[in-house]
Amino acid sequence: MNDNLIWVIIGMGLVTYIPRMLPLVMFHTNNLHPRVQGILKNVPFAILGALIFPGVLTINPNSVVYGVIGAAAAFIAAWLNLNVIIVVLASILVLYGYTFL
Repeated sequence: MNDNLIWVIIGMGLVTYIPRMLPLVMFHTNNLHPRVQGILKNVPFAILGALIFPGVLTINPNSVVYGVIGAAAAFIAAWLNLNVIIVVLASILVLYGYTFL
């Protein structure tokens, strides 16, 4: 095996391990300020939105409306507190019906 490949694998392991280990070492007690805890609880939702939003705008290069309609269907289904699978299926079915218009 190539020596460079071994160093790349070791480097990727460290880059992956260190960000996961640091919070455990630095915050080993549960004495975080409630405001910081509130902010950290919202981080996954913010990241998910940042990952999904560009896809909504670029799903169909000819029309942004296509992605907006699918996202609107998903938002409405989620607002009705439906299961995640139902939310995804609702968006798919609405876009499937929209393609025939």
